[in-house]
Amino acid sequence: MDLLLNNILNLTTEEIKNSKIEFNMHVGGSGEPFLDRWLKCNEVDKMAGTCAECSYWGWYGNQHNFFSGQWVFSFARITDDEWLFISAAEVLDVPANTWAITKVLKKFTPFFGRVIIKCKKGNTFSRYTFNLNRYLEQAVVKEILPCLYNGEKFEGYDKVHLPYHRLSDIFNGKILPTYHDALKKVTGVYCLTDTHTGKLYIGSATGTEGVAQRWGNYLDSKHGGNKKLISLYSQKGSEYFEKNFTFTLLEYFGLSYDPQKIVEREQYWKRCFDTIKNGYNDN
Repeated sequence: MDLLLNNILNLTTEEIKNSKIEFNMHVGGSGEPFLDRWLKCNEVDKMAGTCAECSYWGWYGNQHNFFSGQWVFSFARITDDEWLFISAAEVLDVPANTWAITKVLKKFTPFFGRVIIKCKKGNTFSRYTFNLNRYLEQAVVKEILPCLYNGEKFEGYDKVHLPYHRLSDIFNGKILPTYHDALKKVTGVYCLTDTHTGKLYIGSATGTEGVAQRWGNYLDSKHGGNKKLISLYSQKGSEYFEKNFTFTLLEYFGLSYDPQKIVEREQYWKRCFDTIKNGYNDN
């Protein structure tokens, strides 16, 4: 069963009648995407729904988009039919040919920058402000992010190459909210690179939570229980790993793939890079 927008907004019938929805696409019709303008704002304004010149333009030609006392729910387009909830406010005044003067509706701030809806607006560059009830029953909540949307996406297992600090931010839910879940869905063979010395460590992930489980071990311990990395950790400490190590996925497989075959691929990559003699593998 779909989760509709009003399932999280919980608006009354009267509030719906008094509300508008704003689908922000491009500045001036074909200029800068409003989403890019929003992404450039600081985190405080994003969370507060107060990003300047991202919402509440008061006019459509010579017509008012909204009037004093109305509520406006503002969205910025991510793709054709996907929209990010960026603000909600009461209109206080609509000066001529400029942005409306508004007061943010604070009870909705936990959703700003985090709720993504699917909603088919229609013609790309036609009118963008409508009565809310026109779209409320077709606006489906696609995702509620654990952190502010930052424009980045998981781009595929063949492009997983992450410095330590970035991997840590992903696992702590600060960025790329879909990335951690993606890494839980595959097993595989990976490479740790010491960018200071150029030495490599080849490993494999065969646990029930895939690559995420194994890489989480490195974030917790730094060395993952590996003999040569334990020695390096004893000599250099945590900061060395945090500063110098990167994580790369070499091959990936489904969670049900034969673990023994994954280990065989691990040994193949160790031979390719000669990591027992010249890297951090000890067997």
